[in-house]
Amino acid sequence: MTHILYSFRRCPYAMRARLALLSAQIPVILREVSLKNKPLELLAISEKATVPCLQTSEKVIPESLEIMYWALSQNDPQNLLNMPTVGYDLIEYNDGPFKSSLDRTKYRSRYEDVRLEVELTTAKSFLDQLNSLLNSEFLCGDKMSLADLALLPFIRQYAFIDKIWFDKQEWNNVNRWLTSFLISNNFAKIQEKFPIWQSDDRPVIFSA
Repeated sequence: MTHILYSFRRCPYAMRARLALLSAQIPVILREVSLKNKPLELLAISEKATVPCLQTSEKVIPESLEIMYWALSQNDPQNLLNMPTVGYDLIEYNDGPFKSSLDRTKYRSRYEDVRLEVELTTAKSFLDQLNSLLNSEFLCGDKMSLADLALLPFIRQYAFIDKIWFDKQEWNNVNRWLTSFLISNNFAKIQEKFPIWQSDDRPVIFSA
């Protein structure tokens, strides 16, 4: 069975799952999902029916970070899983406080009692830390690691809330790191556009 990835092009969680699958050189059948009209096939295998969701011959993996670990445990030609403790700490903070501030800033109309100055302080503190770490080429030194792949889609999303403002901040290293990602072949590959999947469509193969 070819693995099936239920995905949504603009979702940062789905983006990082696709990045890991691409790095691991694991081909999957990609099914682009409408979040407003989720397919029955996804609802049948995942209680939450969130994306990304990877269906393999053995199990269903409903979380992006789990998909990344699974893919790279199969094949890790760039040695992305070999990273220091700080890399895991960055992922944890990104997926927790930073993602919360990102959402409460970008989608603030969905929340009550949003204090933008509080959210800005949280985000800026994290971006300041990343900028210091990025005195080297990547977050954990001179080689890319899982942390880079896991964080880049979220930093991209935050930057484009207000790109003019973001570019004026003193995050030169973050901007260099982000720009390098945005002009990369891998970014172009994971952001290729596909129509919303229908059950009678021919399979779309996503692969390196």
